[in-house]
Amino acid sequence: MSTNTSAHAPKDPLLAPRRGELASVLFLDGDTGPDLHSRWCKAISTGLFRHRCELSVEERWQQSYERLRALNEEVHDVPDLVRDPRALAALHEWTSVVDGATATVAGIHYNLFLGSLLDDDVSPPRDLAEFAELAVTGTFLCTEHGHGNDAAALETVACYDRDRDEFVLHTPHEGAQKYMPNTSAAGGPKSAVVAARLVVDGRDEGVFLFLTPLSDRRGTLPGVTVAMLPDRIGSPVDHCVTSFDHVRLPRTALLQGEHGRLTVEGTLTSAVGSARKRFLHAIRRVTVGKLCMSASTLGGSRAALAIAVRYAYLRRISGPVAGERVPLAAHRSHHARLLACTATAYAMTFLHRTVTERWITHGPEDREETERLVAMAKGWITWQARDITIESRERCGARALFPVNGLAEFPANADGAITAEGDNLAVWCKAGAEMIFGHAAAPEPQTATGHESLTDPAFLRRALAAAERHWHLTARRDIRNGTGDGLGRWNHASSAALALVETHTVGQAADAFAAACAQATDPSTRATLDDLHTLFLLERLAPLSGQLLADHIFTAEQVRSLPDTLRELTARLAPHLATLTEAFDVPEEHLASLPMLTSVNPAPA
Repeated sequence: MSTNTSAHAPKDPLLAPRRGELASVLFLDGDTGPDLHSRWCKAISTGLFRHRCELSVEERWQQSYERLRALNEEVHDVPDLVRDPRALAALHEWTSVVDGATATVAGIHYNLFLGSLLDDDVSPPRDLAEFAELAVTGTFLCTEHGHGNDAAALETVACYDRDRDEFVLHTPHEGAQKYMPNTSAAGGPKSAVVAARLVVDGRDEGVFLFLTPLSDRRGTLPGVTVAMLPDRIGSPVDHCVTSFDHVRLPRTALLQGEHGRLTVEGTLTSAVGSARKRFLHAIRRVTVGKLCMSASTLGGSRAALAIAVRYAYLRRISGPVAGERVPLAAHRSHHARLLACTATAYAMTFLHRTVTERWITHGPEDREETERLVAMAKGWITWQARDITIESRERCGARALFPVNGLAEFPANADGAITAEGDNLAVWCKAGAEMIFGHAAAPEPQTATGHESLTDPAFLRRALAAAERHWHLTARRDIRNGTGDGLGRWNHASSAALALVETHTVGQAADAFAAACAQATDPSTRATLDDLHTLFLLERLAPLSGQLLADHIFTAEQVRSLPDTLRELTARLAPHLATLTEAFDVPEEHLASLPMLTSVNPAPA
């Protein structure tokens, strides 16, 4: 990985954390973590990935596919990449540092498209060479104009023609148009995996996936209609509305599995009970997609912070003495916010590593719980990413409003991830409803004695568990006391259920942070990580202090001491802010290409 050089705040070298060890802890990601991340860090350091805002939107669409092909050249075995959630997440984590659009099209091609095809181990083997070589780019068509989070109700149909042993793919009306896949001519020929209702002899068998060619080098194929959508915020992707007019597909187009097999006689057999469960099994790649979306915002958040912190030390402003110039970072009002964001970015990274490992190693007996954890982590990480990227942009002032300086698109890219692979609020509502009675409440907490230290992470973690328990029991009470039908009872309990999801997820992040701290061997690095961990917990507990006081988890004196403790902790960490963010290993080639970081204090004319 690269070695960044920037202006630093002065610090005692005997007490300073080691940048290399911080990076090692951050990128400890399974057995191949350092090599895995180094590969993609190196890939995005090349000239093709430099920031080029002078390009038109259409040119940037094309550029994202050119970059995808360059990344594909780095892949030794495409099926191995597709089957490895950790490798896919790392690819997203690094490409999003320089271009959110490339991360988006990579995730669609590798995870949703190729992943769905490779997961079909029932159908006869398909020749996937043209997709692995990116002679044809893959895309994924699931949600529709009229069906987003309720995609299980989608209305595109694939009717089985028994006489010809084919399927007829059709969009029956405007609300069933596929919205908003990357199906334009940008990037060359494309094929899709299309979610459609399988209809056999007039009988709706539920939603399945169908491999569907969309275009060749001459344009869209007969029966396929593609209309461009307006430009959206963030890194530009060629989003479209796509529909089908009685497109015929061979039997081999149907992706099969334990959720369903179709015999030549037209009989569907399935090991999965309901049509909804069959749909969820068919689109199971969305769970890995949540890991990839989370990883994209990890990379974006860390890049935004690396830019903002470097700018804070380079940009100098008038000091308290006439003629004196001090860096922005000298101000507590400036560096305290960036430090809080940095603590969160570390926690997000450690949580993502832990959740990815849980997904890779889970068994059938804990699949539902693990899927829920992935969903909760995706919601929390992407929401935190938006906050971090907005804060980073604001701390760089007017210059960061200009896309040429590399910060302007990050918040909008986080917005895209918040909505993609399941809208965060909808995903958390589902998780909260499941947790009310399907998850054990945290243990009953201990009453505070007043002797506990507010800088003891173990004490702070117990306080967070107490807050989780409070919201869990409140949600149970509220749903029992709700009136009306199921929706009415859920509405009564939803606020507490969502607070339960948030506190539980923050607790998981804190646990992942603690485990990562234990990996540091250098005492100064370990001490800095422990302080950063404590800062992360205190920032989360401060807004909950009233409830914690009422429940006797904090004493009145501990609540009064919170501001002083936060201020002292921030002062202790402030000299290490630059080192903490340099450990993100954002390529120097990228940072050096941003005008904001090369001419922050132009001389007077």
